[in-house]
Amino acid sequence: MTVLLIPDKFKGSLTAIEVIAALTKGIKRADNKIDILQVIASDGGDGFLDAIRHTMDVEEISCSTVDPLGRKIRADYVFNKYKDEAFLELAKASGMELLKEGERNPMITSTLGTGLQIRDAIERGAKKIYIGLGGSATNDGGTGIAQALGYKFLDVAQNILVPSGESLQKIHTIDASGVHKDLKHVAIFAVNDVDNTLYGSKGAAFVYAKQKGASSKDIELLNDGLKCLDRVVVQQIGKNNAQVPGSGAAGGAAYGIKTFLGGTFVSGINFMLQHADMDSVLKTEKIDLIITGEGKIDAQTFSGKLIHGVLELGNTHSIPVLAICGTLELDKGICLENGLHEVLEIRDPSKPLTYNMQNAGTLIEKSIFQFMSSP
Repeated sequence: MTVLLIPDKFKGSLTAIEVIAALTKGIKRADNKIDILQVIASDGGDGFLDAIRHTMDVEEISCSTVDPLGRKIRADYVFNKYKDEAFLELAKASGMELLKEGERNPMITSTLGTGLQIRDAIERGAKKIYIGLGGSATNDGGTGIAQALGYKFLDVAQNILVPSGESLQKIHTIDASGVHKDLKHVAIFAVNDVDNTLYGSKGAAFVYAKQKGASSKDIELLNDGLKCLDRVVVQQIGKNNAQVPGSGAAGGAAYGIKTFLGGTFVSGINFMLQHADMDSVLKTEKIDLIITGEGKIDAQTFSGKLIHGVLELGNTHSIPVLAICGTLELDKGICLENGLHEVLEIRDPSKPLTYNMQNAGTLIEKSIFQFMSSP
């Protein structure tokens, strides 16, 4: 029997690499003769750079930038010098992971730091830049990224606005006269697997801003601000990207990348599977089971997240797919109706969340051991 492992990270508990290690240990305990293949994957969110490091030869780059609140930091990205390709993870400079809980406020945070990393990559000679979206602390519509590349956003009195969520409603004029001269020579890709629009009930503010620290009032203001940004863009730049599926990713950073940097959206899981040459693997290897998973299976899981992409892969090659998770928020029946062969929830309901998160590796090992040992 051959099993293919393609899990996502268990956010806050385990990286994808650690999930694979726990799964491998449990499977081998059940039957040491089972062959295991593995893919380090990501849907474009946290762990994107780890996945890239495991699929190609890249150089580590550390550059000076700023965090979501504008404080000076150093953040890493990777560079493939053979192809002049750079790979960035938005969360490294614009992520929630950089802020204490009390600092989280998408009204004042910005993607400027990610923009400075993009600028650094361009000036190192990158001809293609892939940006993994996810884990952002921002809701600035990508205006911070745009400012780092030379755009200016002005209010009605022609004062330059500091990029942030609260500045969006004040945007009156967009000045593109100082845009970086080499930007037009670089192909930029937003790697992401959500389909939210920029604003509205399924937009960046209403779906994601609360978890970034926004109040109900803030969410309304942020949504109105994103509408304002789009209105000015349509009038002055002539681009209409707000309703493009995926434009709401990372607080609208995807919209900003597409609108101001001429970026293209690409599916994170498809991108990673292509780089891992999974089609060739599945055509040459006899895979009996694919195991995927993530920390929480919820309503978004089957809307383009990694599990959804792996499930499509399994269906294409008629291979059953098992999903393992920390918490199952969907009815199991819905998961099976969507095509999963089985779903395993690892948490111990008698124990607090902190226990389950701290012991996720052991719980994964135990759960998959029991499944693989069953008749």
